[in-house]
Amino acid sequence: MHVTIGALVACLVIVAVGAFVQGSVGFGLNLVVVPVIAVLVPEAVPGALVLVSLPLTVTMLVREHRHVDRRGVGWIMAGRLPGAVVGATVVVLVAPDVLTAVIGFAILGAVALSVARLHVRVTPVSASAAGLTAGIMGTAAGVDGPPLALLYQHHHGEAIRATLAACFVLGTLMSAAALTIAGELGADQVWFSLAMMPALVLGLVASTWGARHLRGRSLRPFVLAFATIAGVVAVIRGLT
Repeated sequence: MHVTIGALVACLVIVAVGAFVQGSVGFGLNLVVVPVIAVLVPEAVPGALVLVSLPLTVTMLVREHRHVDRRGVGWIMAGRLPGAVVGATVVVLVAPDVLTAVIGFAILGAVALSVARLHVRVTPVSASAAGLTAGIMGTAAGVDGPPLALLYQHHHGEAIRATLAACFVLGTLMSAAALTIAGELGADQVWFSLAMMPALVLGLVASTWGARHLRGRSLRPFVLAFATIAGVVAVIRGLT
């Protein structure tokens, strides 16, 4: 993997911004980070970005594990496993430029799911379907949150954060294993994700200020607008 100094600095900045947004309003890290890095450093996706958010989700799970919907997580993981296999197969079969376009389309789909106001009950069928979708999107594009957020959007805050954190931790391990077996997650991607950690920590620390001062002034519309623009750019870049 060859990364210029300029691209590395830009990646660090966007990871810090994404972590700030995530810590301030509870979502947005991958929606902000993935399409930008897909354009700047295509070799880093999806493998490196699958790993970047792991420290954050582990921390959230440890903090709020008492509120996890364990039954729901079980059904979600039942769908996530075959989804990870399908996602890894997509990464292996498509050319890097096409993968950038796929990631762009996945981001646009994630934005659509994020603004959806559907009421979906958590059943074995719906949870497995959400897990399958999250497995494909998370492994192939590094974005697995929107299908799960849609499933749990009408639950109380503690259950949403805890259950999604559990799904993200287990799902990340599944996706990382599938990509490793497929030969798409190597030392270069691991080192790239480790290089992003200082920016992630900086953004999370800064988000303590953001969480206090942005209360009542949601960044959600701005994050979704940015993700939409970045997703379109990734699609155009991949197809041209």
